Amino acid sequence: MGSGCSAAKEKADLILTDNDFSAVIMAISWGRNIFHNVSRFLQFQLTVNLSCVATIAIGLVIFYQSPLNPVQLLWINLIMDTFAALALSTEPPLKSVIKGEPIKQEHNKKASVLSPTVLRQIFGISAWIVLVMFCIMVFGQSIASLDYDRSVMSGFRVTVDKTDSGYDKELKME
Repeated sequence: MGSGCSAAKEKADLILTDNDFSAVIMAISWGRNIFHNVSRFLQFQLTVNLSCVATIAIGLVIFYQSPLNPVQLLWINLIMDTFAALALSTEPPLKSVIKGEPIKQEHNKKASVLSPTVLRQIFGISAWIVLVMFCIMVFGQSIASLDYDRSVMSGFRVTVDKTDSGYDKELKME
């Protein structure tokens, strides 16, 4: 299988260097596994980050402060990035991955890691997480006696004071 003219080798997508067909099966299964692991990792990361950004935005709009402080955000990113990357990148291929359909390319475009199904899952799970976080922020004290100390979370707030010359903006620490 390793023999052949050089023109055929240049045009080929896959060149067998020995007569072992199991090497081809192993290469295809590892290639599909990498594609699926990258898709899972991106789905997880985008879901977590979109949920954090939406939770912070809703907290800023409704409560005029972020429900997560900077240290909490750093820990979330550190834990989510590190352990997710380790878990999803070291997963070996399943035997069933070779039985799946080939990854389809449309109109000479490369196959997207974020398919429409994955994007729906990202937005759906992120919406669910934001809803749960919103319920915890609003009803946490009455449901589970969670103390949400707003004085610790507040930072700089822009206040507008009317003076003789018009409006002055000041930054006050609260």
